[in-house]
Amino acid sequence: MTSRKEDPIWQALYKQVQVEATEEPMLASYLHATVLNHNTLDKALSFHLAGKLSSPNLEAMQIRDVIDSAFRKQPRIGEEFRADLTAIRERDPAACGLAEPFLHYKGFHALESYRVAHWLWEIGRRSLALHLQNRISELFGVDIHPAARIGKGILIDHATSVVIGETAVVEDDVSMLHEVTLGGTGNVTGDRHPKIRKGVLIGAGAKVLGNVEVGEYSKIAANSVVLINIPPHCTAAGVPAKVVGKPEADIPAFAMNQMIAHKRGSR
Repeated sequence: MTSRKEDPIWQALYKQVQVEATEEPMLASYLHATVLNHNTLDKALSFHLAGKLSSPNLEAMQIRDVIDSAFRKQPRIGEEFRADLTAIRERDPAACGLAEPFLHYKGFHALESYRVAHWLWEIGRRSLALHLQNRISELFGVDIHPAARIGKGILIDHATSVVIGETAVVEDDVSMLHEVTLGGTGNVTGDRHPKIRKGVLIGAGAKVLGNVEVGEYSKIAANSVVLINIPPHCTAAGVPAKVVGKPEADIPAFAMNQMIAHKRGSR
């Protein structure tokens, strides 16, 4: 079992929550139950998510057993949610450290709950995976199909009304804002959802539809509708979207810069 000294993410989060418990007595019991009573980040997260995902149909203890099994049998999930927490701290100016997103950010909660549902889908427990998808959608306003493939270091900022379809792929270090859709174009079957490559930034309200590819380190402007492949290191904007320039930053997902640098001579 990993101690706090061996897990710097857990150590930093634990210390922040200790301070919060002292500064806000009304939340002290909640903070102890959610974080301070646990000896690992994995245990704290499984407790926290299980409490949120529980329903009259599934008790929190049942869900926690499933989450603990996922974390234990697929260690990659622990690496992924630590990278996600770090991404929020580094890219979201509203995030004061690690405790705030861990406790309160529904984008983080939805993403890590999806990771458990994805593990269930992969081992053939698809009914339970779909049940969790439904709960995630109800609770957090985020609808991610458990078959979608999502990498690590992901920021889903605000998260309300984010939709990610069944055959979508989101590679590492992607940032997206609220009301993003990675969806299909209609009644097409098979591989029908977008492939978002590493380091991409997708602005609020953008829709990427169909089996199209957004190349690595590209940027999709807010409210754009992408229906074609976007090359790497490009900025796309409009309805329908077209390439209008290149991102000013090498890794748009890290810079979180929503401005559009147009091609020289364009208006």
